[in-house]
Amino acid sequence: MILIIDFGSQYNQLIARRVRENKVFCQVEPPGISLEQITALAPKGIILSGGPASIYAKNSPKCDEGIFGLGIPVLGICYGMQYAVHVLGGKVEGAKKREYGPAELEIIEQGGLFKGVEQKTPCWMSHGDTTVSLPPGFSVTAHTANTAFAAMENRQRRIFGFQFHPEVTHTPRGAVMLKNFLFDICACEKNWTMQNFVKQETAKIREQAGNSNVILGLSGGVDSSVAAVLIHRAIGSQLKPIFVDNGLLREGEAKRLKEVFKEHLGMPVLFVSAKRRFLSELAGVEDPEKKRKIIGRVFMEVFEAQALKIKGAKFLAQGTLYPDIIESVSAFGGPSAVIKSHHNVGGLPKKMRLKLIEPLKYLFKDEVRKLGEQLGLPQDMVWRQPFPGPGLAIRILGPVSEKRLKILRQVDAVIQEEIRKAGLYKKLWQAFPVLLPIKSVGIMGDERTYENIVALRAVTSTDAMTADWARLPHELLATISNRVINEIRGVNRMVYDISSKPPSTIEWE
Repeated sequence: MILIIDFGSQYNQLIARRVRENKVFCQVEPPGISLEQITALAPKGIILSGGPASIYAKNSPKCDEGIFGLGIPVLGICYGMQYAVHVLGGKVEGAKKREYGPAELEIIEQGGLFKGVEQKTPCWMSHGDTTVSLPPGFSVTAHTANTAFAAMENRQRRIFGFQFHPEVTHTPRGAVMLKNFLFDICACEKNWTMQNFVKQETAKIREQAGNSNVILGLSGGVDSSVAAVLIHRAIGSQLKPIFVDNGLLREGEAKRLKEVFKEHLGMPVLFVSAKRRFLSELAGVEDPEKKRKIIGRVFMEVFEAQALKIKGAKFLAQGTLYPDIIESVSAFGGPSAVIKSHHNVGGLPKKMRLKLIEPLKYLFKDEVRKLGEQLGLPQDMVWRQPFPGPGLAIRILGPVSEKRLKILRQVDAVIQEEIRKAGLYKKLWQAFPVLLPIKSVGIMGDERTYENIVALRAVTSTDAMTADWARLPHELLATISNRVINEIRGVNRMVYDISSKPPSTIEWE
C-alpha cells in the first residue's frame, strides 16, 4: 500500500484515485500520524501532498521528520516537496513571480520518475513559494521557465520531489510519472482488486460481528445497497436491514427495492411505511432547512423505534465512503467521527449505543459501483444516479403535498425514461425535475390554463464537488418537454437549468 500524508491539498483525493487506478491500495492520513502508526501500516511508499500553506507560516502543517529515515521511498508534491527541502537542509522562499496554471516542464534527468516521458512536456503549477537551494545530496531533474527546481531527487535515499502536480489531467504525462514511482521505485504489486476486497472485507466483517446482529438503514441508494449485499454475504441473517418508506421516493423505487432484496437476494429486510407521518409533519413547511431537519428527525424516530426491537444487535452498518472520511481529516488536526446527516441513518442514536461497521469507508464511488457489479447487484441499482436523503421534498420548492409529489414523480419518470432511451443515463451525474412554487399562463385546446412550471436539471460531474450543466441535444429536450406538458396534468411549462456548480449547487434546495 501507499501512504498519502495530506497537507491540505485540494487534490488529495485525486492523488489517491490515481494510485488506485493502478490497482495499488492507498490511504490518506493527516500529518499528525506517528512513525509507529506508519510502521504498522507498512507502506511501500509515502506521498506528501500539496497544500495551501507557506512552509514558513506559523501554523503550517508538518509531519514527523523521521519519515525520511525509514528507508521508505518518499515523493513530495508541491508543498510536500517544499517540506522535504526545508527539513533536509535546503531553502524555500517566497517566489518573486508566483506560478499558477500551465507551464512547460523541461526534463534534465530522463530516468527514474521521468522514464518514458518526453524531454519537454506540459505540467500544472500552483505555488507562491519556491525552492532556491536543494538539500545536500539532491540533484535537480527538471525545471520550467519560472521555476529552477521543478523536480528533484536523491536516488540513493529514494526521496523525490515535484513542484508541479502530476495527479491532475493538466499534467498529461503525470500518470506515467506516478506509475514509475509506484512500480519502479516502490516495487508495488497490482493486487488492489474488487475480488480481493470482497475476500478480505467479508472475513473482517465476520470477525467484527461475531454472533451479534447488525442493523443497517437501507435507503435504496448505491452505497447502502452495496454495503447490505456485502455484509449479508459475510454474516447472512445476522444482518437486519431496515427500510423506512418516507413517501418521498421516486416512482416505483420502494417496490423495486423489495423485489431485489427480499425476493431475489433473500435478505430479511424490514419494510416500514411511514408516508403519512412524514407528510403530516411537512405540511405547510416551505423553508428547505426546516424540511431537512423534520425529515431527519422523523426518520430517526421511526428507525430507532424499529431498531430497538431487534434483539442481540451490537452494530450499526453504514455506507460511508472514503471521500467522507478524507473530508473529515483536517491538515491541521486529525480524523473526526463525522457522519453526514444525509447518510443512511443520519447518525448514531444515543439510546442504541451501537458500534459502527463501515465496510465501504476506504472506497470511492466508482469503486463502490465496481463492487456492486462484482456482488451481482442489478445494473439499474449499481448505476443509480445520486438521490438526496430528503428525497423529492427538496425538489419541490415550497410546501410538500401528496398532489405535488404525484406531479413530480410523473415528470421524473418521463425524464428518466427518455434519458435512458437516449443512452445518456450513465454519462450524466444527475438528471431530475424541480417543481417550482410559481404558476404560468398557458393555452391547451383553445383554453387558458394557469398551471405549474417544472425545471429540468441535468449535470455532468466526477465527484459532485464541481459540476457543469449538461449540453443535452435539443431534440431530447423537445421530446421531454412535449411529453411532460401533454401527458402530465398540472404542468404547462418546462424550463432548463443552465447554471454550473459553483456558483450554483446541483440541487435547488
